[in-house]
Amino acid sequence: MAKTLYIIDGHAQIYRAFYAPFRDLTSPDGEPTRATYVFCQLLFNLLRDRRPDYLAMVMDVSTKEVFRRQIDENYKANRDPAPEALHVQTDRIVSIVSGLGIPIYRLPGFEADDLLATITAQLRGQDIDTYLVSRDKDLEQLISPRVYLYDPQKDEVLDAATLQETKGYSPQQAVEVQTLAGDPTDNVPGVPGIGVKTAAKLINQYGSAEAVVKHAAELTPKMRERVRAFVEQLPITRKLVTLRRDAPLEFDLPSCALDRLDVSAVRPIFAELGFSRLMGALDSFHVASPPRGRRRQDLPLASGEMGDRGSAADVAASPSEQRTLEGHAYELVDTPEKLEVLVAQLGEQSAFAFDTETTSLHPVSTSLVGLSFSWRSGEAYYVPVRATVGSPFAGLLPSAGLPPSAGLPPSAGLPPSAGPVLPVELVVAKLKPILQDPSIRKVGHNIKFDSLVLRQLDIEVAGVAFDTMIASFLLDPTGRPHSLDGLAEALLNHRMIPISDLIGKGKGQITMDQVDTSRVCEYASEDADFTWRLFSLLDQQVTGSPIERLFQETEMPLVDVLTEMEHNGIALNTSLLAALGDSMGDQMADLTEKLHRAAGHSFNVDSTKQLAGVLYDEQGLPVIRKTKTGRSTDADCLESLVERTDHPIPKLVLEYRSFAKLKSTYVDSLPKMVCPRTGRVHATFHQTGTATGRLSSSNPNLQNIPIRTETGRRIRAAFVAGDEDSVILTADYSQIELRVLAHFCEDPALMEAFHRGEDIHRAVAAEVHGVDISEVTPAQRSAAKAVNFGIIYGQTAYGLSRSLGISATQAKTFIETYFARYSGIRRFIDRCIATARKTGYAETILGRRRPIPEIHSRNRQQVAFAERIAVNTVVQGSAADLIKRAMIDIHRELKSRRHD
Repeated sequence: MAKTLYIIDGHAQIYRAFYAPFRDLTSPDGEPTRATYVFCQLLFNLLRDRRPDYLAMVMDVSTKEVFRRQIDENYKANRDPAPEALHVQTDRIVSIVSGLGIPIYRLPGFEADDLLATITAQLRGQDIDTYLVSRDKDLEQLISPRVYLYDPQKDEVLDAATLQETKGYSPQQAVEVQTLAGDPTDNVPGVPGIGVKTAAKLINQYGSAEAVVKHAAELTPKMRERVRAFVEQLPITRKLVTLRRDAPLEFDLPSCALDRLDVSAVRPIFAELGFSRLMGALDSFHVASPPRGRRRQDLPLASGEMGDRGSAADVAASPSEQRTLEGHAYELVDTPEKLEVLVAQLGEQSAFAFDTETTSLHPVSTSLVGLSFSWRSGEAYYVPVRATVGSPFAGLLPSAGLPPSAGLPPSAGLPPSAGPVLPVELVVAKLKPILQDPSIRKVGHNIKFDSLVLRQLDIEVAGVAFDTMIASFLLDPTGRPHSLDGLAEALLNHRMIPISDLIGKGKGQITMDQVDTSRVCEYASEDADFTWRLFSLLDQQVTGSPIERLFQETEMPLVDVLTEMEHNGIALNTSLLAALGDSMGDQMADLTEKLHRAAGHSFNVDSTKQLAGVLYDEQGLPVIRKTKTGRSTDADCLESLVERTDHPIPKLVLEYRSFAKLKSTYVDSLPKMVCPRTGRVHATFHQTGTATGRLSSSNPNLQNIPIRTETGRRIRAAFVAGDEDSVILTADYSQIELRVLAHFCEDPALMEAFHRGEDIHRAVAAEVHGVDISEVTPAQRSAAKAVNFGIIYGQTAYGLSRSLGISATQAKTFIETYFARYSGIRRFIDRCIATARKTGYAETILGRRRPIPEIHSRNRQQVAFAERIAVNTVVQGSAADLIKRAMIDIHRELKSRRHD
């Protein structure tokens, strides 16, 4: 089932909240809060009822700056100024949304609608359904088989079929209709006397606005006259109503993932505004986004032009804020003599923090701009190695009174360089022995990134001892943000320099090597300084704590392993993928043809609404499940239809979707991820992405490539060793989570099955049904497998009945028989839940702890969720711990053999 992305049209929803039929509200201090309250209700309802996988918001910047004003100076010129109370509440809403960790995108010169158009264009071909949270007619042109409009007030979804049915035109005709009708709200002229309904009729008859003009002679005399008078205005109106899909914005989907909401950030705001009822609602949300305000986490940007301080969303959402930092000494090391002194000082330290500044967030393909070092609070040193000649902001200091996004041309009379630098060869020669000395402990924040950057310069950092991001995550995996900015503010009460103060934002954004070296020195030195300060604080918290051994013996050694993996990357047979893509395209076309024949007419296979009409209205198949958007055609429902009927359409659609997902996610996307410099794919592996401790990967997600299907195996075959002297080593545990379960529960029957090396699912089925293992049927094995893994994920009788297509009564009987035969598993589950109730957390085999505050909730659903997490964390988390230890052992063994 495809994941869902919801993008809130910020100003549109704030405006609707401001004028919503709701009583006037004010805070205890007299601040107007009605729009803020109504918007928060909308947001919480969206999270609760729609349960998006990803969430973001787009905002306008300024109507005066929008490019459409250059086309027509009267564009939106007739709008009244917004009420002051709206401005105040807009700022409040932005602070709440960004505080929760939901990315906000905005770009000078472009409207929010253009950003939505650009984002949907960038997501084209990906397996994700995008819902634009707006009822703005301007967005109708963006509707497609994977893009919908969602009206949260009416809880209505507008797709292509609904648009055609209700308004009489298709998304492809929307621009044509608007070109004729114009938009009085935005002061966009159309043909006088032609509204949307008349425009739709004309476009359906003639095809386009230009065609209507050509056929003006066929219209009524009055309309003919008006249409012909519109000829010169037509191209201007078309430009005004057509949304731009090429805004200079790189949308970062992973940063929008709803893993959890940072509710702690908005509690003070709600308390100040007197939102006591909404304050209580915060406790029910445990989904949402990755840590906000990240400088450089594990997720690189596709554009690679953000330096090392965060995603485009972070920059766009975070205005510059006042900061105070007294008593610090940051030194620019810009001469060989200063470098000699620094090297001598570093050599005398037992430990130091360091950080790199780069031109992008892709560590394998980026260019080093400089390095910063600190080993004493308030003191840091920056070594610059790269500054671009002709930088538009070269030599521009803060005292000049111009922001870094002022957009000055290179010819503005500025100095020809962004500042003095040292030759990178000299810096590498001097610092390499220090950085490669294992006796000197190295400290960093997401130090894997910095190590990878230096690997490209043939520096293998040794003595990696402490990562403040990982330490923070282990100490508090589900609470505070773990970015450098977030930790500095949360633990040290300090606001870091925003990246936008240096490289700007939006269209005028530059790279770090284009910033004046003295300004980069302040910024980079602060990074190293506060990394050291956080180390001093977090090291005390880790030492002697339950997670100390996990940190020292597993997580920190794993940094070296992941650094090596990301540096090496993996080779890709792009020719094989190209051939496979062509083959899959042919297969999808063949399946589409078969579906059309089975339905008796052509239809859009990717349209869930059209498919529902074919399945349920035309073919009369039973409706499995209804949702708020209509009759469901998701994978579960289609699989149920395959089991219940012999109709060919459900099975063909499942095959089609399988091909479509694999093709878009892997076959078409993987070749685009090959690094030009190395010719390899370099995925990023994350240690702080999941509360259970499981590793995850991105760009690409190498862990989700299927293996059980023929097509999946062909995709995996495209990953190759790269040369004749190399091989790919595959190392994995067989059914690791079930083995961990057997270890913890010590159930004799389950342990014996593993000792005998039997097919564990077949063995369980034999025990439950009381038959010889050779007599177990495929259906019995399937049921046993579902229950085995269901235990880990907290599957209920209802869930089992749905997955196996049996009655809830049968599923309940099976589960009861299962636990009667494997009583040790039942006792283990009860023990996990009881421990979580007593301690408030679940703990893995190596001491990783996950807080589970929901275990004490008054909400039964939250308690049930907590009980599943209590079991799941112990089993999955312990499996993750053991796999990490195995990775470390294998890495060390391979390294020792390589050196022998």
